[in-house]
Amino acid sequence: MANKVSNFSDLIQRVAASCLLHPLAAGRHDPGDAPENRAEEQEAYDEYDSEEEEDEEREGFRVWEESQGEGRADNRVMEMEMLMSEVFETVSSMKRAYVSLQEAHCPWDSDKMRMADVAVVSELRRLGVLRDRFRRKVGRRAGGSAHGPVAATLREVVAPYEAAMEDLKRAVKAREVEVENLKEKLKSATSLTKKGRFQSKKKVSCSQGQVATLPAPDLFEGTMGVVKEASKSFTAMLLSLMRSAHWDIAAAVRSIEAATAATGTAADTAISVVGAHHAKYALESYVCRKIFQGFDHETFYMDGSLSSLLHPDQYRRDCFAQYRDMKAMDPVELLGILPTCHFGKFCTKKYLAIVHPKMEESLFGDLEHRRQVLAGNHPRSHFYSEFLGLAKAVWLLHLLAFSLDPPPSHFEASRGADFHPRYMESVIRYSSGRVQPDQIVGFPVSPGFKLGNGSVVKARVYLVFRS
Repeated sequence: MANKVSNFSDLIQRVAASCLLHPLAAGRHDPGDAPENRAEEQEAYDEYDSEEEEDEEREGFRVWEESQGEGRADNRVMEMEMLMSEVFETVSSMKRAYVSLQEAHCPWDSDKMRMADVAVVSELRRLGVLRDRFRRKVGRRAGGSAHGPVAATLREVVAPYEAAMEDLKRAVKAREVEVENLKEKLKSATSLTKKGRFQSKKKVSCSQGQVATLPAPDLFEGTMGVVKEASKSFTAMLLSLMRSAHWDIAAAVRSIEAATAATGTAADTAISVVGAHHAKYALESYVCRKIFQGFDHETFYMDGSLSSLLHPDQYRRDCFAQYRDMKAMDPVELLGILPTCHFGKFCTKKYLAIVHPKMEESLFGDLEHRRQVLAGNHPRSHFYSEFLGLAKAVWLLHLLAFSLDPPPSHFEASRGADFHPRYMESVIRYSSGRVQPDQIVGFPVSPGFKLGNGSVVKARVYLVFRS
């Protein structure tokens, strides 16, 4: 206000001084002056007066602008105060809503949690509206210039979000590729018959890198080799877990031997001859006996299907189509898509047969694997993945067996039987490479098969001395 008073007083003083110095300039004439001199003086007076008037107008306009500017500044301050009060009020409301959300967790109250969640989201949206209002006001004061400090600040704020958006776009592209791959696998996996058999026409290369167009005995022999390696691997892991759990391995071997013996006397004879380092063969015998049980039936006796007898040609084609489609599949991924397919039911049945509850609880400390399997799911553990490798190999062998015409005949060496090199092979390797003549079968390890072309897949046996 002091500035306003001083400006007005200066203006009045200037006007008064101009009037005193040039009173009635337009009507005063000296008799001795020439008309030319009077005209020049008149022009000088007019120019001076116009300059004075312009100065006065500029000064008055400057004073008016300053007064208007101060008024606008006051309005801006009031607007910012109102905006900040709204911000504080909204933050307080959001804090109260968040406290209500936390209180709804314990004890759990779904209705209260829903209401608190809606309240928090509402207050956050209100904060977003206030933020936009503030940015619009600041942008108008900056004159819309993209190079002002406000624009630079906004760019700094937005830059991290833009970088995160680019990362998300790249992740989405990677996920899209993964989804396409899964769609292809799902397309092949869901092409099942009413009996759950795969009908995909996709060709999968055989172990030699060529496409197997027809089932053949040599393909069956190669698959049996895969079964043998998978059973060794799973047995080794199971034995390692038993030792880590401080099992009495000798007692476990005696239990397995008793289960395979025809009489108690035969079991006692076998106990004294099984080597201390040969427990893995007894355990493998137990695993193979459980997983090959029901192999001669088209569904391992999981149901009463007779398709192989009613429609033998079609059934053989279906089995081989499923073999080709499933051979290159990861069993974990397959069961993740179709956990209750025929193969999934087979895995469930065989896992529960091999790993009984007391064994699982002693190995893992709980029955989580068993609970998931009984619920129709398949655990994502290393142990269960190893089991799935063996189950898949046996399942493929079973499909090939029912694809061949005639199907292979299944046989198993009997305990105490004489060793026949044409039909049996010893799991123990001898330095001489030959089995001594006075040895007999202590217990069978894995079954054998006689194929339609006359070739034989030998049964694996553990040999002991006859005495």
